[in-house]
Amino acid sequence: MSLRVCVAGVSGWTGSEVARGVISSDDMTLTGAVARATEGRDVGDVLGLDHPVDVEVKAGVGDALDAGADVLIDYTTTGSVMNHVQCALERGIAVVIGTSGLTADDYDEIAMQAEKYQVGVIGGGNFSLTATMMQHLALIAAEHIPQFEVLEHAWAEKEDVPSGTARELAEKLGDVQTPIQSRPVGTLIGPQEARGANINGVQVHCVRTPGFVLSCEAIFGMKGERLVIAHEAGQSAEPYVAGTLMAARKVIDTTGLMRGLGALLFR
Repeated sequence: MSLRVCVAGVSGWTGSEVARGVISSDDMTLTGAVARATEGRDVGDVLGLDHPVDVEVKAGVGDALDAGADVLIDYTTTGSVMNHVQCALERGIAVVIGTSGLTADDYDEIAMQAEKYQVGVIGGGNFSLTATMMQHLALIAAEHIPQFEVLEHAWAEKEDVPSGTARELAEKLGDVQTPIQSRPVGTLIGPQEARGANINGVQVHCVRTPGFVLSCEAIFGMKGERLVIAHEAGQSAEPYVAGTLMAARKVIDTTGLMRGLGALLFR
């Protein structure tokens, strides 16, 4: 039986690529789409396909889900995603969250709602396979190296800091151990913000300038040596499609919240 999928953010950078992946998949059917800017248009037209998909883009997620869906895939904004998740869970519809910028507190709330409605949610800052491998290897390194920080670059207009990739990485690294600070930030002379933001005990540094797409590094230091575990993304959102669709296939068989593609790959 084909998996019925609704994509929120269908006209966005990642959401559009994910929708194309759903349409071309042999085991999925696109039944709903959400994007205020393209409301009323056929998804095929929005995606620049040479044929209609017979799915009309809706402005609200509720209207899109009412067409019938097993999974909602959300690539929208931090201002919208929580309401979208709630709307899906109330209908018993599983959710895959790729939207960037959610905090640990946001995911705690999502976890409670997923348990309340006994529905599966898989959410992560990055559904790229190579980004997931970067995070996995960094967590191993953090078990053995006590000093580390996170550095990330993104395009100048990116609205959330840090990116979902960097935030999730810092949160998970800090859960492994709180890194040592040779000189605590509170003892520094000058603007302490220059040392980055503290996320779960980990200093995170964000660069936003033209010329960058996305990159994220976990930097580990020991006396006389340094280890950098890095992920770089190119101009296309295609790397996020396979992992997102993998999560969509798995989430219908889960209950509660799973954080990240790594929860599927490294169980």
